[in-house]
Amino acid sequence: MQKKFVPVMITPFNLKAQIDHDMVEQLVDFYLEAGVKGFFANCLSSEMYSISEDERLELTRHVVRYVNGRVPVVATGSFGLTIPDKALFTQKIHDTGVDSVIMITGHFANVDEPDEILLQRFEQLFSLTGDIPLGLYECPAPYKRLISPEILATLLATNRLIYHKDTSCNVAQVKAKLAVTAGSRLEFYDAHTPNAVDSMKMGAAGMSSISGNFYPEILVWLCNHIHDESKQAEVRWIQAELQRVDPLIHIGYPLSAKYFLQQRGLPVRTISRAHALELTPEQKATLQQIYRDFKGWCDRLQIKEVGTATSPLH
Repeated sequence: MQKKFVPVMITPFNLKAQIDHDMVEQLVDFYLEAGVKGFFANCLSSEMYSISEDERLELTRHVVRYVNGRVPVVATGSFGLTIPDKALFTQKIHDTGVDSVIMITGHFANVDEPDEILLQRFEQLFSLTGDIPLGLYECPAPYKRLISPEILATLLATNRLIYHKDTSCNVAQVKAKLAVTAGSRLEFYDAHTPNAVDSMKMGAAGMSSISGNFYPEILVWLCNHIHDESKQAEVRWIQAELQRVDPLIHIGYPLSAKYFLQQRGLPVRTISRAHALELTPEQKATLQQIYRDFKGWCDRLQIKEVGTATSPLH
């Protein structure tokens, strides 16, 4: 089965720190030209905790409208203080036209609450949301609530889940969860780029990692060639390269991604609501070096670097 890369979309802002919808469209075009097979809008990379409820809906609606069915779109819906609040917002996100509404696992139990509480609250949400297709995301914020294979099996039995974004960063955990989801309609995506090859070879549907906001072509190439016997040396080599730079691109994220895209010629402003600090000269120099590395990766793998916009910042 063809593996898929699904980017966790960043949110571009204008000089007033409002969502720049024109730039959102340029980003969608950029990702699609790179060969992505879906979008995760209104996620942590989108700075979802730093935008209002209306902005979350407006951003998701705009992405769905502009993508216009070319690939699936998913978005986070589990906002609200109570489970009925979360159910209401889930309905609102679903009404934007997304293919699945994603539940943040850390929204359903406090860090010190047991899995029984988590399951009770999920059960309540399922009962309040009809037949809306849902997904899970082990988001690092408000805290990373990892789902065990047993809990995943219980939730999967409801027949409501079609999507899971895993952040366990643990190959053994990924393998156990994939065993649970085998044969179901749930698509399992690993968020951890260093796990990419192992996860996909074990049966993951694909990748959904922040590295796709830097060099989506590379992740798409990896998805396309993971089972290509003639390319296994290159697969191992690029996996090692991605693993090497992965900790570096996380520093100052999502500003790091916006700065990197500027290096690529995209007029994305380095304005973030989630990351208040400017990138240091050292961080910028590191990202410039990774950009040079990226161009070398493209040369070695014979990947065409996606054409980027040349319009000035507006």
